[in-house]
Amino acid sequence: MNRAISYIKTFALWELLLGLSVTLRNFFRDSVTLEYPDEKTPQSHRFRGLHALRRYPNGEERCIACKLCEAVCPALAITIESDVSEDGTRRTSRYDIDLFKCIYCGFCEEACPVDAIVETRIHEYHMESPGENIMTKDKLLAVGDKYDAMISADKAADAKYR
Repeated sequence: MNRAISYIKTFALWELLLGLSVTLRNFFRDSVTLEYPDEKTPQSHRFRGLHALRRYPNGEERCIACKLCEAVCPALAITIESDVSEDGTRRTSRYDIDLFKCIYCGFCEEACPVDAIVETRIHEYHMESPGENIMTKDKLLAVGDKYDAMISADKAADAKYR
């Protein structure tokens, strides 16, 4: 008896009909696909994207050239050189991050004692020419200045969950 049922299922293409029934059931459901440039999914405030250097409210840059972020970076993507400024404080003269080397782990952000380096939620960036993958101090400060409100809001939201 089992052999007869097996032959009937084989000639009736039973497995194919089962697969097509799944397709037919899902054919009439609402689509879950997003049209990416127009529609965007919600993003966590903890998303790690493009780096930025922050400033204090008085306009002074936060980085004190302690080089902890450079030391903790597992990919060796950060290069820092420091100088002593006129007022006797130590500041960075060079702060470079190679985005091709960076693995976006967030260790640099966690190691920074003054919240100078942060990773923003910006993920829509690209490089068109050689050398654009190096984020210099000026580029990092520009990103920090442009997105300061978003960075501050994300920091406040993150502090709420700690």
